[in-house]
Amino acid sequence: MRRSLFGAVFGLLVTTVGGQSAQAEAFIVSDIEVEGLQRVSAGSVFSAFPVGIGESMDSRELAGAIRTLFRTGLFTDVAASRDGGVLILTVQERPSISSIEIEGNKNIETNMLLDALSSAGLQEGQVFRRATLERLELEILRSYVAQGRYNARVKATAEELPRNRVAIQLDINEGSVAAIQRINIVGNEAFDDEELLDLLELQTSSLWASLTSADKYARERLSGDLETLRSYYLDRGFIDFTVESSQVSISPDKKEVFIAIAVDEGPKYTVRDIQLRGELILPEEELRNLIFIEEGDVFSRAHMTSTSELLSRRLGTEGYAFANINAIPETHDDNTATVTFFVEPGNRAYVRRINFQGNVSTRDDVLRQEMTQMEGGVASTDRIEFSKTRLERLGFFKTVDVETVPVLGTDDQVDVNYTVEEQPTGSLSASVGYSQTSGAILGASISENNFFGSGKRVSIGANVSDSIKSANFSYLNPYFTVDGVSRGFSVFARETDYEAEDISSYLLDEYGGRLTFGYPTDHITRINFGLGYTHSKVKSGSFTALEVEEFIEQEGNSFNNYFLFGSWNRSTLNRGVLPTDGYSHSVSADIAVPGSDLTYYKLRHRTDFYQPLNDAQSWILRARTEVGYGDGYGDRDVMPFYEHYYAGGYGSVRGFEANSLGPLATNSPNDLSDPDPFGGNLLTEASLELIFPTPFANDSRSMRTSFFIDGGQVFDSDRDFDPAFDELRVSAGVGFQWITAVGPLAFSLAKPLNDKSGDDTQVFQFSLGQSF
Repeated sequence: MRRSLFGAVFGLLVTTVGGQSAQAEAFIVSDIEVEGLQRVSAGSVFSAFPVGIGESMDSRELAGAIRTLFRTGLFTDVAASRDGGVLILTVQERPSISSIEIEGNKNIETNMLLDALSSAGLQEGQVFRRATLERLELEILRSYVAQGRYNARVKATAEELPRNRVAIQLDINEGSVAAIQRINIVGNEAFDDEELLDLLELQTSSLWASLTSADKYARERLSGDLETLRSYYLDRGFIDFTVESSQVSISPDKKEVFIAIAVDEGPKYTVRDIQLRGELILPEEELRNLIFIEEGDVFSRAHMTSTSELLSRRLGTEGYAFANINAIPETHDDNTATVTFFVEPGNRAYVRRINFQGNVSTRDDVLRQEMTQMEGGVASTDRIEFSKTRLERLGFFKTVDVETVPVLGTDDQVDVNYTVEEQPTGSLSASVGYSQTSGAILGASISENNFFGSGKRVSIGANVSDSIKSANFSYLNPYFTVDGVSRGFSVFARETDYEAEDISSYLLDEYGGRLTFGYPTDHITRINFGLGYTHSKVKSGSFTALEVEEFIEQEGNSFNNYFLFGSWNRSTLNRGVLPTDGYSHSVSADIAVPGSDLTYYKLRHRTDFYQPLNDAQSWILRARTEVGYGDGYGDRDVMPFYEHYYAGGYGSVRGFEANSLGPLATNSPNDLSDPDPFGGNLLTEASLELIFPTPFANDSRSMRTSFFIDGGQVFDSDRDFDPAFDELRVSAGVGFQWITAVGPLAFSLAKPLNDKSGDDTQVFQFSLGQSF
């Protein structure tokens, strides 16, 4: 750079081109010529050079202009000379990068290193700066040191090539990760070393620690462990606890790490008094009921923080969305502490606008009708969160997030922004797939729970399987009225060959329809009711059971039945698909009313309960029960056999073949095969599942893995059957569910725990394209 500046200044003071004498006085620039350009355009030089044709300049101004041009970084040297009024700039361009080769890296991907080089200005075709390359060597080395690879080496070379180009070569020796050999905690008396070391994420070297990389030192992980120690002590009364120092040393061969942590525990404090200060907009007694710290308790920062959150949430329910609760402990000489909660409610906030983002297919009004928080109303945190829960229960969205944003320029208005991620909604009742109950399922149908983004449920199609041929159409509008009254109807025609399903041999043809209404009694409870009509025709099969033959002989084979039905549903489930928290209860009744050819009723009760076992809701306990009962009334002693309950298979008692449990039919005299299941009028099922994170998968929203125990059986209270079947069947195994783009996929591996002779067992069961 010195040479270029001197060339600029003294080039005008000494002899120049054409033998003319340089003049230090000002001159008028009549033209500018640039020599030495190869890749850089003349236009780039003229735009960066702060002197134009026709301007006057002297040697001092010229020196400044050359410095400006040099600072562009495009040149290694810039010199100036003068031929009369013509200013001649002679430049030497920096070399360009021809290629970049990286070798030896395994733990940091090449693409990541190339991105780092690019962000630093080193990429093919760009100007090469050696200082940048040397600085990048250090940054890459720091990345390896952060991984605990203290003996890593990075060497960068630049090979000069013809036409002013360079080839960059990065040779990396990653070295080995240093393992933690010892962690010493000094100064602890209340808790022993083993108890404290178990709290730390960093662990000393062992087989398991090596597999989980827990013995690999990282500065961020040590900082996290020190905070874990602070929290552990503060939650157990040690308010004055401090970490006095933490030292990390490395062995000479840089393969072993030693960590020393010095702590000062201080005394253990109990709570002397609890006070509320500030602007108490609610009765103090009501606020104190939310405080679960009591006088005489050991001080706990976790309890203090939780109480602050409860108080803040309670104020948020009243519209104080930005309430601030500061909890401060004041220590006393007798090792007691007074905990004071300072309440700053701020101004009551009102919702200016509710916005939705991410709903590409679903219309805004479908989301808006689920809102319990209204625009213009007091911003209630409870209503805002419950509206989020209602969106999740729809089953239309994979994720739902909510953010409350203050409106600029005001201190009492907020906007509520809901961000959703949509997921397939037609997959819940696809018409193409396979199940072990019905075999191959083929057909053309549309089954959509969010029809064209309207929130309405529409299903239409014709399906064919080994045992069932059906055509159907159904429609449900969940918001027939603005206050949530639903209306729907359905029509169907179905031919069922139970002989193909290994159930007692007969054929059943049916057609009919239903009209339904629903009414919400509150935000989580709904009553449904309606009426329907079904025409049924029973046909004998190849080897029809004696019970079927007797029924046809006594009652005939064609029936017109008229139904009244109703149900009560209550649900607090947090999602419509694969929930993780809450419960659902439902009770339903179908009654074939007087005037029907057959008078009977069917009652059913279902429960589903989810209890998270950790804050992340990745471990969940699920319990499910189902009870069904049916019978005839009036002149009928029994309900029709084709309305029987069945058990076994996926969604029932896994590990047993579908519909295989319960009473058996009585074979006709010429049928020498094993009796087929006949079903019964009493169904009992229960299931207990431990849902856990799916290995090697991060998407818990669309897939689920569980250990389960299933139990259940079907009974017939009106006929005698083999006593060996008069008991519950139990199985255990592992199950998997996955919401895919083409439909739900589910399978299980189950082992019956108390199967009897004659039971039809099945270890592996799966379903594709059928609802769970």
